[in-house]
Amino acid sequence: MGSMLFTLHWFDSIRSGERRAYPYRMETHDDGAQLTENEPDEPETGEPHALPVAELHLHIEGTLEPELIFALAERNGIELPYADLDELRSRYEFTDLQSFLDLYYANMAVLQTEQDFADMTRAYLARAALAGVRHAEIMLDPQAHLSRGISLATCVNGVASVLAGSREEFGISTLLIAAFLRDLTEDSALEVLEQLLAMDAPIAGIGLDSAEVGNPPAKFERLFARAKDAGLHRIAHAGEEGPPSYIIDALDILEVERIDHGIRCMEDPELVERLVDELVPLTVCPLSNVRLRAVDTLAEHPLPAMLAAGLNVCVNSDDPAYFGGYVDDNFAQLKSVIGLSEFDCVRMAANSIRSSFASEERKAELLAELAASGH
Repeated sequence: MGSMLFTLHWFDSIRSGERRAYPYRMETHDDGAQLTENEPDEPETGEPHALPVAELHLHIEGTLEPELIFALAERNGIELPYADLDELRSRYEFTDLQSFLDLYYANMAVLQTEQDFADMTRAYLARAALAGVRHAEIMLDPQAHLSRGISLATCVNGVASVLAGSREEFGISTLLIAAFLRDLTEDSALEVLEQLLAMDAPIAGIGLDSAEVGNPPAKFERLFARAKDAGLHRIAHAGEEGPPSYIIDALDILEVERIDHGIRCMEDPELVERLVDELVPLTVCPLSNVRLRAVDTLAEHPLPAMLAAGLNVCVNSDDPAYFGGYVDDNFAQLKSVIGLSEFDCVRMAANSIRSSFASEERKAELLAELAASGH
């Protein structure tokens, strides 16, 4: 196998209209591969610094950029079902959540070793730092890797090894959340949770993701009760494709502390009133919602109405490699398309920090940085 070099790029920047260079490159040679830091781009004059935020809704597997997929496949000797990058990118037109999940799980095949998981995590953090992320609560799908023969130790340790030094290396404090696949059984999830606890995995909480419709929160009541007993934080996807009742059940049955997505709450005025009264955090992912057809266009996104109602919402990227943007791209498009004000951007940045599971000391540091940011 000859020497080859992948120089990775991000999606087009809405603000500049130019492609932004990736902070790392993957160099693959006969004797192996290594993720190597690129020289930083010269900063653009007149551009404000990115808004300091916490990212609370991020699936680490959803940060696998097409170039990194090809680089890891080359390193691991995996033959991809795509001839080139253009063919892979052509499959990023999704009709619904399931059409995305099919590609999302297929691309995970390139993640084989702890180093693969570490490289993926380091690449996300480098890009997140450029986006203004100062604290990230990162979801990992252990069941998706176990089902293809990758051990818990491989995926957890690979990600955690990078998160352990994330603040020193990238200025981003981090927490790891084990997300469970709601289209699998609760017994499967309980078994994996017990294994994570037995290995003293460095997880701060659990989440619930994957196909929402037909998999109500009540299906996982025992799982979340066990997590609560273990002192773990609890979050769940609800009200993206599923009905508002899924949000209610996630709160009442699973006793979650945050709702991921939650956009369909707007169909239930009583639920909205409750969410406002209880300051329940909603981690909204605008570009994701559009790409997965939960919302037809960004111009029709309910975020402005959610803000007007006084809901505790923040902006996140979900699976940024698949949905066309990281946190800063989400903010930029919201400003461009729906005229989101700077006031609302700062308000949601503050919401993200306060809604995080960071220590009170870290929250105070980040709120002070936000206040001093000039936004």
